[in-house]
Amino acid sequence: MPYSLDERLVIGVASSAIFDLSACEQVFLDKGEIGYREYQKARVNDPLPLGAAFPFVKRILGLNDLSDDPHGDPLIEIVLLSKNDPDTGIRVLKSIEHYGLAVNRAIFTQGQSPYEYIPALNISLFLSANQKDVAGAIHLGLPAGQVLASKSVIECNDDALRIAFDFDGVIVDDEAEAVMHTTNDLDCFHEYEAKNVSRPLGPGPLRNFLMRIIRIQAIEEAKKLTVPEYRTRLRVSIVTARGAPAHIRALNTLSSWGVTVNDAFFLGGVDKGKILGILRPHIFFDDQMGHLKSTAPFASSVHVPFGIKNV
Repeated sequence: MPYSLDERLVIGVASSAIFDLSACEQVFLDKGEIGYREYQKARVNDPLPLGAAFPFVKRILGLNDLSDDPHGDPLIEIVLLSKNDPDTGIRVLKSIEHYGLAVNRAIFTQGQSPYEYIPALNISLFLSANQKDVAGAIHLGLPAGQVLASKSVIECNDDALRIAFDFDGVIVDDEAEAVMHTTNDLDCFHEYEAKNVSRPLGPGPLRNFLMRIIRIQAIEEAKKLTVPEYRTRLRVSIVTARGAPAHIRALNTLSSWGVTVNDAFFLGGVDKGKILGILRPHIFFDDQMGHLKSTAPFASSVHVPFGIKNV
């Protein structure tokens, strides 16, 4: 019987998302493929430095202890999707083992973008530092985000996991953003949202990822009923530029999906970085690069290049 990933949260990660490959990439640019191969082979036992998404990957894998059988039937699976060939990818695999990440599946596609395999593996989120790969995945309607370089890769002793999402263009489509973009009039935008307040917005690229995260939260809540001393670790937040009265349609949309998040920040244009500096999520998703410039000092920030704001 083939192994099925259908009931799991599956996340695809490029090595550039979980490790800092800047030195490796410079070698490739300076010395070409042959020099790059020699460089990697000479350092095959040297662990790669941590990348921006490493804390997120480590912590979400830690939630597998919620499974009745975390080794045989985990809730979360991470799949390595690498543009290395199998030979030069050995250092990546050894680094994964060194840092204790339970990553059992890997795809190596020598120089080719691996995102076309996302549907075959039931992947709800693909993370890469490569802008072209992420844009290509989004163009095909696949759930992807570009992990931006960050100095906020700090490992703490606790096991909490805080995930924050922008709303429009990330977990819902860009219908409302298109209205604002076309009219450039906040009053027109609010009028449109009030007129459509009871009609849920369509799904965005990370809607399925959010739904699977919420499913894991439900498992945590169920555990609290049987183990009262259990402390929940997963916290989900919405941080959006929407303000009153447009926040009602956002809440109605989440409610129509059966989703309740822990926090919702309707900022009405206030700098998101000021909020994330307090919230300190381990990862934050936004469709606008301008917002991420202010959030990068406080969180591993991921650009989702979807919708009219990225045309």
